[in-house]
Amino acid sequence: MNESLYQYLASVPRGFADLLALELTALGALDVRERGNAVAFTGTLETGYRACLESRVASRVYLSIMRFEAEDDAAIYAALRGIDWASHVDPRSTLACEWSGRHPAIGNTHFGTLRLKDAICDSLRDSVGSRPDIATEEPGLRVHAHAVGTTVTVSIDLAGEGLHRRGWRLEAGEAPLRENVAAGILLRAGWPAMAAAGGAFVDPMCGAGTVLVEAALIAADVAPGLSRRYYGFRRWRRHDSALWDRLHAAAGARAEAGLAAARARAAVLLGRDTDPAMLRLARSNAERAGVGDLVRVEPGALADAAPPEAAPVGLLCTNPPYGVRLGDFEGARAVHQELGRVLRERFAGWKAAVLTGDPRLGLELGLRASRVHTVWNGAIECRLLRIDVEAAAQRDLRPQRGPQIDAALAQSAGGVMFGNRVAKNLRTLSSWARRESVGCYRIYDADMPEYALAIDLYTAADGAERWLYVQEYAAPHDIPEETVRRRRSEALAALVDTTGVPSDHVHLRTRRRSRHGEQYSKRDDSGLFHVVAEGGLKFRVNFGDYLDTGLFLDHRVTRARLRELARGRHFLNLFAYTGSGTVYAAAGGAASTTTVDLSATYLDWARGNLELNGLWGPQHRLVQADARQWLTDAAERGERYDLVFCDPPTFSNSKRMEGVLDIQRDHAALIDACMRVLEPGGLLVFSTNAQRFKLDPWLAERYAILDVSRRSVPPDFARNTRIHQCYELAFAGPADGPSGATAGSRTG
Repeated sequence: MNESLYQYLASVPRGFADLLALELTALGALDVRERGNAVAFTGTLETGYRACLESRVASRVYLSIMRFEAEDDAAIYAALRGIDWASHVDPRSTLACEWSGRHPAIGNTHFGTLRLKDAICDSLRDSVGSRPDIATEEPGLRVHAHAVGTTVTVSIDLAGEGLHRRGWRLEAGEAPLRENVAAGILLRAGWPAMAAAGGAFVDPMCGAGTVLVEAALIAADVAPGLSRRYYGFRRWRRHDSALWDRLHAAAGARAEAGLAAARARAAVLLGRDTDPAMLRLARSNAERAGVGDLVRVEPGALADAAPPEAAPVGLLCTNPPYGVRLGDFEGARAVHQELGRVLRERFAGWKAAVLTGDPRLGLELGLRASRVHTVWNGAIECRLLRIDVEAAAQRDLRPQRGPQIDAALAQSAGGVMFGNRVAKNLRTLSSWARRESVGCYRIYDADMPEYALAIDLYTAADGAERWLYVQEYAAPHDIPEETVRRRRSEALAALVDTTGVPSDHVHLRTRRRSRHGEQYSKRDDSGLFHVVAEGGLKFRVNFGDYLDTGLFLDHRVTRARLRELARGRHFLNLFAYTGSGTVYAAAGGAASTTTVDLSATYLDWARGNLELNGLWGPQHRLVQADARQWLTDAAERGERYDLVFCDPPTFSNSKRMEGVLDIQRDHAALIDACMRVLEPGGLLVFSTNAQRFKLDPWLAERYAILDVSRRSVPPDFARNTRIHQCYELAFAGPADGPSGATAGSRTG
């Protein structure tokens, strides 16, 4: 079997695809083709196994089992169900499914995942009479489907989980670097050749030792996956255990020989740090990786770093703090200045590789890089600076300025840094926004602690105007008011300059903890509304009169989910605010909608939003009421709904409602009341922005619950994945939701 050729796709951190292509070619891969942050290739089963075991930079390895064309959801389901899953999946084991990409009929990856899972389980029930349980951690088999237009590729995830999980790093410390990113940096810096030639290695800020351990594994020719306990193919029904055992044994023998050779040439690999806890982690990580006797870990300040004795040449490679990660730009600046001084004064003749998350910090080294590579550490775009430490590289690259403008620049230096951050965020988000037709999105959220602002960009539906909605977090009492005013002025001036949005289109609000019941109060009376677009729909927003604009941007994904689920169903929207969820449901073909809110103003707004989209009609009902009391009355009247959306305030004691609503205290009763008006087979989508919210475990005993919080946070809010929490609840049973999910696929 292992002589058959398969089609593979291996994913890789952005910036390292060319290195992965070289690795795969060396492992015997054929027809190797780079594809952004992935590499496609052809090979035998041995090639796929070796990629999992020996690639230092790959993230996942997918083996394709089918590719098909499908125009709609029914065709997708039929094609997926038609695969011979019994030859891949052991129904006595566990299963995980993933859907990615965009298909015209499936815009939501969660829905795609459920359809894939349903097709597999239904097929197995038909063919063998049973189905596997669902497991998100270390499943027996992980199946992945990816859509590009109407083309869907179905694959087995041979790795099962990220290949950066080598099995030796149990704790990572603060601001960790993934192992395969560390290995990619070392490969890019030319460390394999240097190590083979006897060069030394130093990481003067080694932290938990990720870069140090990866350097030792490379120096000793130890396969990075040798220590891994879990692989996704181990319980795949087509797994060739004899082949795997042979490859693993060969890698083990090669590692023994490599370790012996490294010891014989007295390889020097040194890690230093000032934090005793990090040093303990580094030592234990090195021991688990099997290179404990190769590396030396010692306490020491960066200022005292020097080449090891009898090591005239080598590589200094490090990942210093860079502000974005640890929230301390000025501290990161000082560290880079110190690192540059140490390199210039003590490491002449060496090579250096420095990863920095901000190009400005690289200038502080005072050394010109011979090569600069753009790479990604998770979601952070970084620069890898490769430096030949020699006299010709020594140069002050920081912007020079004359004394006549020093005073003025000192006042605006913070504004320049703030503007640079906003510009960087816009570069990152604008391509996504264009691709997804998103006109209103968050461009900054207290990224720099000194400028504690949340900034949203709104674009008119016709594209003619843009506005900035700036919410200023209330400063701590120990910050002088003069400092607060100066920073605010710097930020606003930089915003106008960076975004090109005119100053009269910038609307500033100060965010404080709301007084109880304040969510319904008016702030001003301008009556000025603008029309913006989202998801092909139009919404009225107001930047001055209310606490919020009328459109909660962090719920964009949830609204799209409601539209996806609503067709032909009776929809209920509780605590509906301006009815944006209702508009989405109506646009999705809901048979009827009922929108409940305590505020007549917001209900008028909701009706205006429906009319704006040509959706208003007798099938849409607006109800002014306290949602909790209305639920009780509706249940007694026998009203039932197929789809319920409940997004209550965190706290409310409005005079127009009975009692006080504290969502942490009251959510279980509120959810239970929602379920009493839910049809069997229906779905409740419950969302809250309460920062410390914890779902009552009692609910899991009564209902099937799926936590969709992370997948419901859009990319522009990814910096704060706790911006809201979102759950889908259904009655436990064979078919507990309109998505077709089974109770076994949900977790409580």
